[in-house]
Amino acid sequence: MSAPTVYDVAERSGVSIATVSRVYRNPDSVRAQTRERVLEAARELGYVPSGNARGLASRTTGVLGLCFPDYADPDAEADAENDSGADDAAMLYSDQIIRGMERAARRHGYALLIAASLQGGPESLVAKVAGRVDGFAVLAQTVPTEDLEVISRRLPVVMLAGPREIDHLDHLVVANAAGERELTRHLIEDHGLRRLAFVGGEPDSPDEEARFRGFREACGDAGLPVPDAPDLRTGMMTRAEGARAAETLLDRGGERPDAMVFANDQMAVGALRALERREVRVPEDMAVTGFDGIPLSRIVRPSLTTVRQPIRQLGEQAVELLVQRLADPSREPVSLELPVSLARRASCGCG
Repeated sequence: MSAPTVYDVAERSGVSIATVSRVYRNPDSVRAQTRERVLEAARELGYVPSGNARGLASRTTGVLGLCFPDYADPDAEADAENDSGADDAAMLYSDQIIRGMERAARRHGYALLIAASLQGGPESLVAKVAGRVDGFAVLAQTVPTEDLEVISRRLPVVMLAGPREIDHLDHLVVANAAGERELTRHLIEDHGLRRLAFVGGEPDSPDEEARFRGFREACGDAGLPVPDAPDLRTGMMTRAEGARAAETLLDRGGERPDAMVFANDQMAVGALRALERREVRVPEDMAVTGFDGIPLSRIVRPSLTTVRQPIRQLGEQAVELLVQRLADPSREPVSLELPVSLARRASCGCG
């Protein structure tokens, strides 16, 4: 059976070929009702747009792709602009994944194509990548599951983070729950802290939810109250949001928490600055912890206690799985959990 073409999609949806092309190249230029009709026809047919003359049939682009949401943190970008030596310190989670993928892709003779913006919607993101690569990695909840199902019929796809939503795709995750559980136990058992406030992100973030689950398990194991929800949730897991969260927790009244447990390092670093402005000493008055192990966590003062996840290894392993899948399309799909490690530093009273 031959692969469906743009002509098939146009015929199925009752529009011109030019309209189909605009849906993928410039979706905002097409009326929403028409755009949805075209995308539905594409899904039914299993059509994936081709970005070059070689297309998907030959799978010889020599390029691998990476799709993820735009995790830009304005504070981190400003640091890098103001200090030419701050680039490495300002590296975020997605930057580390990119470095890992670039390193492994180069080793296997591939280039890397990155799509890191959801402007124009997930369909636009898929269109930018799927027709131009031999295979791609995608972070959880970046692309709708139904679109990944269609693309995976033509291309190897590796899912990064989150639950394994599609059984026939290779899947990579880190030990989020176990890492947060170990960190929380450290605060409780080694430092005797009892009032812990967990600050998370959006409730549909699978990594954040796994970390909160580990936090709850450690509280339950220690006989502490087990919260049903984080003490606070932030819209974006950035430094600015972390600073606002710290201010909010300080201003709530009643007993202050002994520790603020943040779902990522960026928020925790923002909280450290906010607490310093409020003359709250860390760790004497308040412990602060993060999760990820980004380079900045080592050099802030006090240095940040965190859970180090192998972020670059996540990117490298994604490439290895794509290369293996390209070499053997019939290989059984795998789901791998990469281990994490606890970094005990000054912000909790260690180091």
